[in-house]
Amino acid sequence: MSPTSPRERWLLPLALFVLSVTWGYTWVIAKQALTYAPPFAFAAERCTGAALALLFVVKFTGKPFTLAAPGATLAISLAQGAGFMAFQTWALVEGGPGKTAVLIFTMPIWTLLMAWPILGERVHGRQWLAAASTLGGLLLIIEPWAMHSSLFSKFLGVMAAVCWAVGTVLVKRLRAKQQVDLLVLTMWQSIIGAVPLLLLALLVPERPTDWTAAYVGILTFMSVISTALCWWLWIFILDKAPAWEASLSVLGTPVIALISSRLVMGEEFKLAEIAGIVLIGSGLAMLSLFGWLASRRRQSGA
Repeated sequence: MSPTSPRERWLLPLALFVLSVTWGYTWVIAKQALTYAPPFAFAAERCTGAALALLFVVKFTGKPFTLAAPGATLAISLAQGAGFMAFQTWALVEGGPGKTAVLIFTMPIWTLLMAWPILGERVHGRQWLAAASTLGGLLLIIEPWAMHSSLFSKFLGVMAAVCWAVGTVLVKRLRAKQQVDLLVLTMWQSIIGAVPLLLLALLVPERPTDWTAAYVGILTFMSVISTALCWWLWIFILDKAPAWEASLSVLGTPVIALISSRLVMGEEFKLAEIAGIVLIGSGLAMLSLFGWLASRRRQSGA
């Protein structure tokens, strides 16, 4: 990545670190949450909580509640909010704690495919080396050749990835055409995205949510930190980096998810997983190095 100011040289990596660690551990917490709540109710409750938290923050900061780009915001909300959240939670249930849900992190592949024709973003020269290393590591972690779950659960994971990629491209296209406040955009994404999730939770027959103190604590974390804060960080990152580069950079998330899941469940790491972690780490290091070198060249030429 290539931040545009000295402040962003540390702010952008910090945002990526917080996002990757939080979303990575979110997988473990989300699996625990589904023991208290059914999938669609959990997705609706999580998104509604995030919307309320963001409403409070926007009100507290004195920002206007104006919906600056209704059409674009609606599309982003349905893809990156409602669609992603519904398919992600459903995939966790159908695929269990296995690799099916991690198919969601094929998102960078779909983003690469869409960003070229829609945004005109291309991967150049040695950037392909970083992309190949990162995506190769992802394949080793997912191990699509060793999946034994149903085709339907794989479909759900891929659909969540596609929804996320579509939302990513739509955010970049909106920001290229119009200046919108990132916090307000995130707020409206959560509000609008919560509506179809609430309707889905009401229409689909499910067991009632078990409103224990433990679940309230989990839901608070998932709503305020994992959803409200992290989606705002994601849109901030997209505003500072090309869509394909931001998408590859967030692949630290499945690494954290894998490590935390293995530690919590006391399972041993597979050799392919270790190799995948190394490749993803190498790819992310290369992205950072190439961004730093590009920044140095621009400074020298200035």
